[in-house]
Amino acid sequence: MASIKITLSLLLFLATFTYATAKLGHHKEIEMTIYYHDYAGGPNATTIEIPGPSTGQLNFTKFGAMFCTDDPIYKGIKKDSVPIARGRGIYIISALDGTQAQMLMSVVFINGKYKGSTIEIQGSYEQSLVHASEAAIVGGTGKFRLARGYATFEIVSYDPVTGFSITRSNMTVIHY
Repeated sequence: MASIKITLSLLLFLATFTYATAKLGHHKEIEMTIYYHDYAGGPNATTIEIPGPSTGQLNFTKFGAMFCTDDPIYKGIKKDSVPIARGRGIYIISALDGTQAQMLMSVVFINGKYKGSTIEIQGSYEQSLVHASEAAIVGGTGKFRLARGYATFEIVSYDPVTGFSITRSNMTVIHY
């Protein structure tokens, strides 16, 4: 009797696994490079502190500081084309010395072949003007359903006077 239960359980598991594989198909891997254009000041700011700073200046190294962002994302470094996505999310300075931040970011595709899809990024990353940081791709929707992978972030341009920066992100995405 016990062997019949084990056999039936195994058959049920295999049938479920086979159905799930057939429905999703085989996974795909893509690599893409995108550029976040971040405006941390001025009337068209795309990053704000939550709640707003009392001094009027954003402090990206203060432990516990929280920021909300809605950055336009382009295929290239120049902003003379239509944005392909928006980088919408929050990040919190999570290291006492201000060198690390915890990020929750949705790359929301608004144009092009991925329009209507998202890539979800989460993780702790080093805030550095010197080298790239890495965070995990933990999910996605639409064409990136069940996505996983990683994204690197590197600041390629920064103007401390205007608060404008451009961040290059190289992403490797595995999805169905």
